[in-house]
Amino acid sequence: MPSPSKRELIVDEALKLFYRHGFHATGVDAIIARAGVSKKTLYSHFRTKDELILATLRKRDELFRNKLMRATERRASEPRDRLLAVFDFLADWFHEKDFNGCMFINAAAEFAEQDNPSHMLSAEHKRLVADYLCEQAELAGARDPVALSHELNLLMEGAIVYAHVMGDKRSAERARDMARMFIDRQFD
Repeated sequence: MPSPSKRELIVDEALKLFYRHGFHATGVDAIIARAGVSKKTLYSHFRTKDELILATLRKRDELFRNKLMRATERRASEPRDRLLAVFDFLADWFHEKDFNGCMFINAAAEFAEQDNPSHMLSAEHKRLVADYLCEQAELAGARDPVALSHELNLLMEGAIVYAHVMGDKRSAERARDMARMFIDRQFD
């Protein structure tokens, strides 16, 4: 396997630092030290810290959604079962030693203006996750797949925040139980 490019290395290390410490609290010097590159190298790939932040959010989106879909589809072959399996994925994620909540919720909070590019990219990530849920609901034959995806997405987001803020690693299991009620109601 080829070694990552300097650009990929910078993004990977910045992603870890931003996720652990936040975007504003993480300075460029910490990223440079962690990546083992010079300031000149960092700025040859990213004109600004904001540009680097956007690159890390894009990478996190790709990694997270792929992981979510693979894990969900590995757990359940039927679309209706996948609607619950997403909560099993969350439960596993909450128990990871480096769980620090949702990078996109955190970014939206740090970049609160709706027209901020980081905020907009965070909203796009959330929309894409909801689209995946809607697709599964449609494949399952739900009466109102859009409404179901909104309900399940709200439960997911609430579980993520509760796990992060309150340290409640069982919030995904509780959200899964509530999700079952919403799902069953769609197929009565």
